[in-house]
Amino acid sequence: MAEKKVDVAILGSGTAGLNATSKVGPAGKSFLLINGGEPGTTCARVGCMPSKALIQVAEDYHRRTHLGRYGVDGHTELSIDIPEAMEHVQDLRDNFVDRVLTNSTDNMGDRFVESYARFIDPHTLVLDNGDKVTADRIVIATGSRPLVPEAWKAFGDKVLTTDTFFELEDLPQSVAVIGLGVIGLELGQSLSRLDVEVTGFDMADRIGGATDPEVSRMALEIMQRSFPIHLGHPVEITEAGEQLRVTAGDQSVVVDKVLASLGRVPNVEGLSLENAGIELDERGIPLHNTNTMQCGESHIFIAGDVNGQRPILHEAGDEGKIAGHNAAAETVTAFRRKVPLAINFCDPNICLVGASHDTLDPETTAIGEVKLAPVGRAMIMGQNRGIIRVYAEKQSGRMLGAEMITTRGENLAHLLNWAITQKMTVGDLLQMPFYHPVIEEALQAALNNLYAQVEKKNDGPIKELQPL
Repeated sequence: MAEKKVDVAILGSGTAGLNATSKVGPAGKSFLLINGGEPGTTCARVGCMPSKALIQVAEDYHRRTHLGRYGVDGHTELSIDIPEAMEHVQDLRDNFVDRVLTNSTDNMGDRFVESYARFIDPHTLVLDNGDKVTADRIVIATGSRPLVPEAWKAFGDKVLTTDTFFELEDLPQSVAVIGLGVIGLELGQSLSRLDVEVTGFDMADRIGGATDPEVSRMALEIMQRSFPIHLGHPVEITEAGEQLRVTAGDQSVVVDKVLASLGRVPNVEGLSLENAGIELDERGIPLHNTNTMQCGESHIFIAGDVNGQRPILHEAGDEGKIAGHNAAAETVTAFRRKVPLAINFCDPNICLVGASHDTLDPETTAIGEVKLAPVGRAMIMGQNRGIIRVYAEKQSGRMLGAEMITTRGENLAHLLNWAITQKMTVGDLLQMPFYHPVIEEALQAALNNLYAQVEKKNDGPIKELQPL
């Protein structure tokens, strides 16, 4: 058994942990990056990147269904080799993981240790390999894992998660997707477009994370064109010979596989946090300040998916940098967090920016909207289903947030996020150029609708132009 003493111990080599090292190392502090399980980020291995690779394959193959209206012959004879497609997705996935490792842990030498760790006192960790590590500061960045109800584990590999889905060499003929948040919708729609028979279930009465009732209604209407969706009832799974029967309310379907996309569980079990000297919430997650990532007034910091706050890559990166900076600094600094941004890469995209609809004060908020149906560019693209809803302070006109389901939503959401970050008003945005014909003209129409409802107007006879 070896004993090591370092300034900072970082638990987890995912996005948050790697970003923590980017601040600790340059500060001149000694550190150990300790990782249990597979190295490489969740994004590269089982999340953002392989899912987008599959989505791209599915979107390109699905595009053939539009070709007839353009007079393109032969599109009905197109077919797809699923094992070859899955190999392509896995090759891309492996490339992304290799790039992460090559630019991070592969270069750390003995500062990177592959082992699980647990606390035996607030400053001391014992590793699975028997080593003991003492650290002045500790960053917990152990990530999360897919949630699978205990009873479902008895069905073995018939129940898939993102941890196992991207290992498939071929796709089943039928799948029930249980949980229609980001992953459920993205993979469910992609599987359907790859000719898998898909049925979707969710206990909630809305899908894709949308809280705006108009966006939620439109999302359900559009997504049901891809596969049947059943909402509002708990799901029960039973064996049906070599298959599984999935039942929710009065709906029942027999499928080859179930994709469980019920969310993720923070990896805190096994850390023995009861020995860390910090206060935990009812879920066993350390209480912490989201602007400093500090756990109480302690020497311990927490970052990334493990805290259950903002399970998104750029947020995990920010949290890792904040935690790493403060773990290496003499004094703890609070940092301003970014304006919220969430993008579901289903087609069309479902996006949330800034304040969500369910957090708005209806007395002080103005709401503008546009439906995509008559938007010229969307019509040309054959993607004119959707709605954009934008929110602003009624009195000042300051932009607050937006929810939408629209083609190119991933781009519009960024523009709105940047505008909200800069504290721009509706009038400020309308003075920006809008080229013709582009999808941004749909946003312009929504902003015009919103501008009519706010009290503060831009000076000048033409709201789109500033007088000299």
